[in-house]
Amino acid sequence: MRGLLLLTLLCLPIGRAEANGDATYRATVLLAVGASGTEEYERLFGEWAGRWRDAAEQGQARFVVVGLDPVDEDVSDLDQLRTLIGQVRDDSNVNRPLWIVLIGHGTFDGRNARFNLRGPDLLPEELATWLEGSGREIAIVNCTAASAPFIAELSGPDRVVVTATKSGFEGNFAQFGDYLSRAVTDGESDLDKDGQVSLLEAFLRASRLTQEFYDADGRLATEHALIDDDGDGMGTRAAAFEGVRPTRDSETGAIDGYRAHQWHLVPNEIEQQFPLELRRRRDELERQVFRLRDLKGELDEADYYAQLEPLLIEIAELYERAAAIGTESQLPQFPAPPPLPEPLPARVP
Repeated sequence: MRGLLLLTLLCLPIGRAEANGDATYRATVLLAVGASGTEEYERLFGEWAGRWRDAAEQGQARFVVVGLDPVDEDVSDLDQLRTLIGQVRDDSNVNRPLWIVLIGHGTFDGRNARFNLRGPDLLPEELATWLEGSGREIAIVNCTAASAPFIAELSGPDRVVVTATKSGFEGNFAQFGDYLSRAVTDGESDLDKDGQVSLLEAFLRASRLTQEFYDADGRLATEHALIDDDGDGMGTRAAAFEGVRPTRDSETGAIDGYRAHQWHLVPNEIEQQFPLELRRRRDELERQVFRLRDLKGELDEADYYAQLEPLLIEIAELYERAAAIGTESQLPQFPAPPPLPEPLPARVP
């Protein structure tokens, strides 16, 4: 929807902002690698971590990782993770998104889900406590088995939560993390053809490839990923989407995906330069357009377009403002002229 909407309405060039200016789209990716248990899993998790690192570099994002250095006997991985989250949670520019990605193993004992770290494990309620009070938009991506309970604990406003499973009882090793680490930069994931892969699109492609993995092996799938981005703590399966358009999940009753489709780890050039101070307003307007579109069949045609028109006009105006800001940033910067020479002393006759 975004690609079609913007292509149709807003063919407006945006100049390249200064590399270190406030307009630059710069996320933070905090990757936690859990206890591997075996050399095979250690190799796998290292490969997944490398793909996330490469994606962060492509998106000019800050990348921080926990769990790959040798074990510190004085400071556990859990303590390191807590400290780093405290630092990035209160980043001076709260308009920039924070990605928290968990790869490894997960467990569920019927009451508590855990992300298995070297040393003490991470509970979802601990992570929720550490993130309290943050003004940043946050995506929490848990690629482990038994990860679904993380949604109920971490769902909230300005949050996207992705889990590899639809319940804590899907406890077999999850393949989803492998495919998601590939999908986040794979052009095949770009379903709306806007030159970038959203978190929603990566989720949908990874879910499809995960299902194909089980089908090819003639096995019943033991993992079904969920995505939640409306704060209701429910989550939606990939099967509930028509392209990138969400429909109500027949199992959970949830409708998610609008906000997740506005998250891009490797944004296209326009998105990179869209000023931060305008982005949140644009995103909110786009979500209003999406929700209104879903109600189209219930509204009188005149009423529908009467509500739609002012939203599209304001979106267009935001892009015009962004284009103007970008143009200003491209004004030529000439070096200062050299200082005038000191006047020669007066010649004495």
